[in-house]
Amino acid sequence: MLQRLRAVVRSVAPEAVETISYGIPTFDLHGRHLVHFGGFTKHVGFYPTPSGTETFQAELVGYKSGKGSVQFKLDEPLPEDLIHQIVEFRVREVEGER
Repeated sequence: MLQRLRAVVRSVAPEAVETISYGIPTFDLHGRHLVHFGGFTKHVGFYPTPSGTETFQAELVGYKSGKGSVQFKLDEPLPEDLIHQIVEFRVREVEGER
């Protein structure tokens, strides 16, 4: 799941730089954090910043989420289309801050 999530992010933001921040894989764009993600015992954590989860609040209703975070259970399909949309939003947001 982590490799698939990484591939989705990479497809949307090929110019993003992969790094580690807060001890988890991170994609940075123009020196700003785009998204973070990490693997845990029962879920994959996806961290598109608070604006990413707030903007897609309606679409994230079925997932456990918090301020800037969402959990995708390991025994459920990864919502690749939703992740794609969130990353596109974050790219636009970061590009607009330049």
